[in-house]
Amino acid sequence: MNVQNKPIIARRSAGPDGEKIITLAALAVGGQGGGVLTNWIVAVAEANGFRAQSTSVAGVAQRTGATIYYVEMCRDTGRAPIFSLSPSIGDVDILMASELMEGGRAIMRGFVTPGRTTLIASTHRIAAISEKTTPGDGRIDGAEVIAAMGIAADKVVAFDMETVAKEAGSVISSSLLGALAGSGSLPFSRESFEDIIRKSGRGVEASLRAFGDAYEIAKGTKAAPLPKETTTVELPTLHIPEKLKSKWSALESRVQALPEAVQEMTALGVRKVVDYQDVDYGADYLTMVEKVAALDTAPYDLSIAAAKYCSRALCYDDILRVADIKTRASRLERVKNEVVVKDDQVLMVTEYFHPRFEEFATTLPRPLGKWLQNRKSLETLYSKYFDKGRRVRTDSLGGFLTLWAVSSLRPYRRGLLRHASEMAHVDAWFKTVLDVAQNDPELAAEVLTNYRLIKGYSDTHVRGMSKFARVMGALDLLQGRKDAADWMRRLRVAALDDVKGDALDGALATVKSFAG
Repeated sequence: MNVQNKPIIARRSAGPDGEKIITLAALAVGGQGGGVLTNWIVAVAEANGFRAQSTSVAGVAQRTGATIYYVEMCRDTGRAPIFSLSPSIGDVDILMASELMEGGRAIMRGFVTPGRTTLIASTHRIAAISEKTTPGDGRIDGAEVIAAMGIAADKVVAFDMETVAKEAGSVISSSLLGALAGSGSLPFSRESFEDIIRKSGRGVEASLRAFGDAYEIAKGTKAAPLPKETTTVELPTLHIPEKLKSKWSALESRVQALPEAVQEMTALGVRKVVDYQDVDYGADYLTMVEKVAALDTAPYDLSIAAAKYCSRALCYDDILRVADIKTRASRLERVKNEVVVKDDQVLMVTEYFHPRFEEFATTLPRPLGKWLQNRKSLETLYSKYFDKGRRVRTDSLGGFLTLWAVSSLRPYRRGLLRHASEMAHVDAWFKTVLDVAQNDPELAAEVLTNYRLIKGYSDTHVRGMSKFARVMGALDLLQGRKDAADWMRRLRVAALDDVKGDALDGALATVKSFAG
């Protein structure tokens, strides 16, 4: 019998009758180069006299599940080892996660074992679908995940590898490989890793820079990039035409006439509203803030809430707004920075649109839009032939001009059916705020803040409007109570807690039980 073709089952720990198999699992989402990373690891192993095998199990979709790349390797002794096709609980030596929460999920799945597993994870965040779909702030506390890593893993190498890669002009697969090499988890020299990168032939210099930086950080000879303590708010750049500068100066003077505590939020709000529509719309916004400020006293919490949420109410999302945002130069620059587009590369951007009949009808002038809404036969015709997703290439001239033409309808927004319905809703809400503020300013501030529930467009907007109406429906039950503001806040938090509204159902039932 040919001994070289005789399979053996190598032991998971070193022993006299078998070679140690090193097991490595890497979790990455689409676009992060997980396949390239595993190919590099296999190539390095083989270049150092190891046998290696890699497999992958794809996630559900690019943004709803990570692909698990799995590598097993052992020294080539002349006998063919039997490798597993997927990682097993408690049997992973090295776990690599391309994002913080992927490391947390690996711990939950049992892939990280105390006393055995080296956990290499990037600490940057890519929000999961569950975090995005939560109506409120669904972000998970990353500090808890990092603390769990220290408990579950034998050794942890964790820092922002995405930032390291971007600063080097590369992608995260390069910095992940550098962290792996620097961790000392594999018995291969730094030079052997770098040789494999050079042989890959694409983006070599940038990949080597990212690899080297991550290697030194993992070794402890270089400081990791510091986390960003605050998020910079991107303020709209206003280009006021010469003929409108006097009107804009008048708005600025009105802002300065408000109480000092209210001026900063109002200045931000008026910039947002003017950028959204025009200077006259900004004057309407300031009128709303001034009416609230006239009823308020220090520390002016009510007025600050008005400055924030009145601008939000006036700047609703419609097709014109979406088209405007998607054709701005600032958005294209942000996309380029996120995907690390180089000067010699071409960026192609595809936008997805799915306008329903309701959105189409309300984007028309009021008389025509109402006429269409009353014609069920036309709605049926639209649903049959036009109610479908559309992909628009904004990197092409035709696609860009299509969206630009839609955004250019902004001067006519006040005459559209959607604006009329939105303003009717805003006027009713604001009148309620003023009425409540006469007797309970704290409750009025919560009523203002309830506009957080309304966001987005299409189905998201409809769900938000429904929750807003249910929360506001409890106002009559709460008015006159000392704890009215607290309970209004609780109802809003419950509405923001989940998409289905189960938490809101429970909170409303509680209010009805004691206020009915």
